[in-house]
Amino acid sequence: MSLMSTMLLGFIAGVTILLGLPIGRLRSPAPTLRALLNATAVGVLLFLVWDVLSAAWAPIDDALTSAHDGKGGLAVAAGYGVLFAAGLAAGLLSLVYYETWMGSKISRIQTSAAGSGSPGPGAMSVAELKARHPSRMATWSDARRLSLLIAVGIGLHNFAEGLAIGQSAASGELALALLLVIGFGLHNATEGFGIVAPLAGDTDLAGNVRRPSWGFLLALGAIGGGPTFIGTLAGHQFTSEVVSVLFLTLAAGSILYVVTQLLGVAAKARRPDILAYGLLLGLFAGFLTDAIVTAAGA
Repeated sequence: MSLMSTMLLGFIAGVTILLGLPIGRLRSPAPTLRALLNATAVGVLLFLVWDVLSAAWAPIDDALTSAHDGKGGLAVAAGYGVLFAAGLAAGLLSLVYYETWMGSKISRIQTSAAGSGSPGPGAMSVAELKARHPSRMATWSDARRLSLLIAVGIGLHNFAEGLAIGQSAASGELALALLLVIGFGLHNATEGFGIVAPLAGDTDLAGNVRRPSWGFLLALGAIGGGPTFIGTLAGHQFTSEVVSVLFLTLAAGSILYVVTQLLGVAAKARRPDILAYGLLLGLFAGFLTDAIVTAAGA
């Protein structure tokens, strides 16, 4: 398949993530609906954790099977195992440290801003300058930052999916490539919803609804869905199982961190019934789209 045709496939698979983004602009959804959206996002992300870890573990399983059959040593399995552990740890811990750093930065800004309430004589201090001109992300709500982290985790996952599309297209397996595009496109539609679920009903300290701009939603869509297109181009040029395992484990680690944050949000709602319904709905959506691809022979 030509490079242009492959690029089109990658674009189609990635652009469907935009379908779920308008949910982020819901006007004051009821608390029950808000809790259901959050829980469903957790279900979708839990499916993705299972999906990416299964794919990342496959090379290790194959290497161990070969070693058991006497067709190879354990070095290959050990190498993939180290890569698996390193990618998972990096994806999870990097977001933990990032959130810790961002939290301390926001705390310093708030402290400095409170201390600069009464102007004193002389030049303005550095702390006051930083308080009056904080970084843009430091002024975001928790819901916005969480949506960004979800988009990053899904983007890493989608890069690995794009590699699969590009590799199948480059090897001439057109039918498989098309099936992958359909399956991944369906997955991305549900992933777009997962990205913006925290934004539904986001409010400021005064209780006013924060509605994300279309530009912000499109930026989240580009972060989450764009790597599908980039991965497709990369996969068309070369085949690397190592790269695929690395990005899959990075995605799994980052998504795991986001799931813990969303579960914290769900706990505050004190609606275990809604949490259970949403989890089932998200899991069913993920497994249904996966079953469609598998039943088609992909």
